[in-house]
Order: sequence, then C-alpha cells, then structure tokens
Amino acid sequence: MSNADTLFIQNCRDILENGFSTENEKVRPHWEDGTPAYTIKKFGVINRYDLSKEFPLLTLRYTNWKAAIDELLWIWQKKSNNIHDLNSHIWDSWADETGSIGKAYGYQLGIKHKYKEGEFDQVDRVLYDLKHNPYSRRIMTNIYTFSDLSEMNLYPCAYSMTFNVTGNKLNAVLNQRSQDTLAANNWNVVQYSALVMMFAQVSGLEPGELIHVIADMHIYDRHIPLVKTLLEREPLPAPKVTLNPNVKNFYDFTVDDFVVENYQYGAGIGKVPIAI
Repeated sequence: MSNADTLFIQNCRDILENGFSTENEKVRPHWEDGTPAYTIKKFGVINRYDLSKEFPLLTLRYTNWKAAIDELLWIWQKKSNNIHDLNSHIWDSWADETGSIGKAYGYQLGIKHKYKEGEFDQVDRVLYDLKHNPYSRRIMTNIYTFSDLSEMNLYPCAYSMTFNVTGNKLNAVLNQRSQDTLAANNWNVVQYSALVMMFAQVSGLEPGELIHVIADMHIYDRHIPLVKTLLEREPLPAPKVTLNPNVKNFYDFTVDDFVVENYQYGAGIGKVPIAI
C-alpha cells in the first residue's frame, strides 16, 4: 500500500466524518450551472511524504502526472501566466481573451528582486542558495503578493515553499490556503514532490521530506459520491519514479525526464466537475 493512498484515505474519511459543512453559508465557488458549490471541510491538515522512500503517486485512481508536472514547469520553469504556454486546459476558466491569468503564479516567480549578491527572481534565488548557502534557513518563495491580488484572475492556492537542507537531503514545506481534495490533492503533491526532486538533483542533494500544510482541505458536495467510491477500493503498491540523471540544470528538465515504472491504479470514476 502506498503512503500517498493511506494519507488520502485518512484525510477523506476525517473530512466526511468530522468535517464542517458550508451548506447554506455564503460561498464564492459555484458550479457551471450557477448552483453554489458547498463543501465539507477540515481546517489545518498537515501531511508528510518521505520522498527518499516513495514517490507519492495515488493508486486508487489514475493521476495524470504528466499534466501535473507540465503545469508545475509552466509556473516554476517558464514562469508564465499565459495558458498558451501550457499543454492542458485546466486554467481555461480563469484566463482572459489573451490567455492571461493576470499577475498570478508564474508571473510572481519571475519578478526580479535585488540582493547583495545581485538580482534574482524567486526561483533563481532558491537555486543560488541551494548551491552556495544550502544550510540557510531563509530559502523560500511566496507568490501571495497582496499588492497584485486585484490583478489576479484567481488568488494563489499553493502559495509558498520553504526549503531546508538537513545533511544531504533537501526537504520542503508547501503551504496551501485551500484545496479541492478530489480534484487537486494528489495533483499538488505530485507537482511539489517533482519540484523537490529536480531542485535536489541540480543542487547535488537527495530528496528528503515534503510537508504539505493545508489551511482549508475540503470535499465539494458533488464530489462526495465519487470520493466514497474511492474509499471502497484497496490501494496498490506505489510506483517507482526516477529522474534522468544527466540533467544538471533546472531549466533543462522536461516531463520526459521523469520515468514512472509499474504504475498500477484503479478504474476511472468518470468526469470530475470543477467548481469555479
């Protein structure tokens, strides 16, 4: 049984059995037909993934890991805020007529800031410190920029990363203000596990722990039957995930540099509706 499945099952059961329902509350999200999208939620969920033991790819159902990593590279490598640079349609609902999602995500990571060592954007500053100051306790990123929120088509959900080197292992804390459990939990975990793997490799380190802190972890009302279907399944062994060892520069990575072996997963559960 994979640890990713174990944590997903624990989280979902806890939300369904002990969560707070937002039904009849004033909520922003809605379904495509205009109906309010209510949730059952838990506050302050913390999950730990030891990447030195297992890559956390869910087996209860298929996670489109290639599309997840492609989106991660769109944000962290391309530093783009335009869906024309993305190889999926997951951001279409939040893009304007030009394809822009506003001053969000990749836009924020690409802004250069002045330091005594020179000018860096947030990604390049992390890469610089991992090579030159690996034991610094100041290696972090944050894309929740208050002065630009009014120009973002969607406020960042996963908004900050804190990196910490212990021995020869790169660890990280991912902070997320809100998470759609069924649609996005394993998607986000796969993305930021992949990021830790890439940053570790190009910095001469080994992947360590990813700690995922979620302020509001929720299951949408129309997702409850689909989640219950997953909870009836038996998890399968975790797949083996490795990186192309020849890549030494973060900006040279592509999705094809990830090798996923023996990925077994349960049957599909049909189209998952997305609240907007």
